[in-house]
Amino acid sequence: MFHKVKEVNTLSDYILQITFQDGTKKFYDVSKLFLKWDIFKNLKTIKGLFNQVKVDKGGYGISWNDEIDLSCDELWENGYI
Repeated sequence: MFHKVKEVNTLSDYILQITFQDGTKKFYDVSKLFLKWDIFKNLKTIKGLFNQVKVDKGGYGISWNDEIDLSCDELWENGYI
């Protein structure tokens, strides 16, 4: 089942606040991905990139650019309340 994203907001320390279509709000720590995938380090090293996150069309995920994105399933399953 897809838990579509309605809204995403950036917080300090590379934390996202995700609001899903059903009204559920979760937090997601992007910093844990810096060691897992090199491309995510750009969110830390390119000034202002982290704050450019947006919800993808249809709410199936979020993205910063054509190379850096996260699915709604990842956000739902690994996000925390």
